[in-house]
Amino acid sequence: MPNFASNLSKKQVMAKVKGAIVIDRDRCKGCGVCVPACPNSVIRLGDKVNIKGYFYAEPYQDACIGCMNCAAVCPDAVITVYSKKVE
Repeated sequence: MPNFASNLSKKQVMAKVKGAIVIDRDRCKGCGVCVPACPNSVIRLGDKVNIKGYFYAEPYQDACIGCMNCAAVCPDAVITVYSKKVE
């Protein structure tokens, strides 16, 4: 039986994805749970405080792969990740 994946080029199988992280800074409590959840170290706790006095999480977008780990572990659901396929 032929393997379906063997008939596709590597480019067709390995689509690149770019992510964009949006953090609601005013609601972020700076718990830091999202920081170790990111495989590419895209999120860090910043040096500025929000209106509640918390050091909020800040994304550094360049290395984001859109895995959504940060959004999944955020206890306050203040992180949204958008993913788009890059050609």
